[in-house]
Amino acid sequence: MKNKIIIFLFIIILSVVGIRGKVLELKINAPIHSITEEYIVRGIEYGNVNGFSLIVLKMDTPGGLDSSMRKIIKAIINSKVPIAVFVYPQGARAASAGFFILLSADIAVMAKGTNTGAAHPVSISGKGIDKTMGEKILNDASAYIKNLAIKRGRNEKLAELAVRKSKSYMDSEALRDKLIDFVVSDTKQLIEKINGKEIKRFNGKIEKINIEDKTIEHYDMSWRQRFLNTLANPSLAYMLLMFGLLGLYFEFNHPGGVVPGILGAIFLLLAAMAFQVLPINYTGLFLIILSIILFIAEIKVQGFGILGISGVISLILGSIILVDAPIKEMRMSLSFVLPLSIVLSAIFVLILILVIRTYKTKIKTGEEGIIGEIGEAVSNIKDRGKVFVHGEWWNAKSDELIKKGDRIIVVGKNGMVLRVKRYNEE
Repeated sequence: MKNKIIIFLFIIILSVVGIRGKVLELKINAPIHSITEEYIVRGIEYGNVNGFSLIVLKMDTPGGLDSSMRKIIKAIINSKVPIAVFVYPQGARAASAGFFILLSADIAVMAKGTNTGAAHPVSISGKGIDKTMGEKILNDASAYIKNLAIKRGRNEKLAELAVRKSKSYMDSEALRDKLIDFVVSDTKQLIEKINGKEIKRFNGKIEKINIEDKTIEHYDMSWRQRFLNTLANPSLAYMLLMFGLLGLYFEFNHPGGVVPGILGAIFLLLAAMAFQVLPINYTGLFLIILSIILFIAEIKVQGFGILGISGVISLILGSIILVDAPIKEMRMSLSFVLPLSIVLSAIFVLILILVIRTYKTKIKTGEEGIIGEIGEAVSNIKDRGKVFVHGEWWNAKSDELIKKGDRIIVVGKNGMVLRVKRYNEE
């Protein structure tokens, strides 16, 4: 047993030694939110624990959430392993939050044909933020980017202009004006450029990059992260929410369907997972839920259409303001939301109309359904007898004499005995 433990530990040590000196490559091609944050932070932790010489973060992002961006930057500046942020491939960008992440890196690199900047805090122009609060947010972002630029020895004035004036810079401009360190074609060229060079870390220490093994190991998202990253698409999240509510609404109005209720619950759970990633406007979510309540209330209290119309308006307004994101890529376009919300409103109203019609239709089953049915006496009925009604034989009683073969009409029911009287067609 002891020998097995020694062999196991020896294998672990060999595996760690085997990757020492390699380059770890992370890749992000999405907005910055909690899932991309988790992936990058864990990737940096993996690189630190396993003794890599360099971590390269390839990035193509329109920006994202400030909270996630700051956690990523915190992981970068506290990393024991030097980190290069590489705007890649050609045509990629590191805008808004991506610009902050780029400038926070030990080595800032761009591929040809890329751009960076446009880091003005989008939220300051959003609804509900007054001028004073907007200035506070802007000043905070400006101070943050200046501090990062100074610590990294980069052009603080141009960095601040990207925040205050939304300035954007091409790769050649960023290199010329000392916002970045290199313009390279790929990771291999990046390694060749920096191997053996000295860099200044965030804490001020000078460190020489020594990459003994130029093998590049790729650190990919886990299946869970890929799944949640897919759910983070705002249009998909909205569809999951709406179809989930539609399924539960259908199940509520037609109990026993089971399948719509189960699917609705699953869709709502998936939507809830997506909303943990996306910045949700809870007023919009409340309006959507309120619309369902209004549709149900229309059925129960017969509001003469007023409640139903209010539900449609509430659904459309809630859908429009549901996702409150700082960048376009994390918001739902009006051209998508408006037609879909109108179509779904029409489906809700159609189900509402069908349910109301059902309530108004004469009941054709059970005790209420058989009353008023026409049948035939199959025996003489003086007090008790037999009748044939609705394709079935019944015990019947009557207060009058009914002869065999006479037509009868059901006027009541007591258990399994029908109360009947002679039917006069006049």
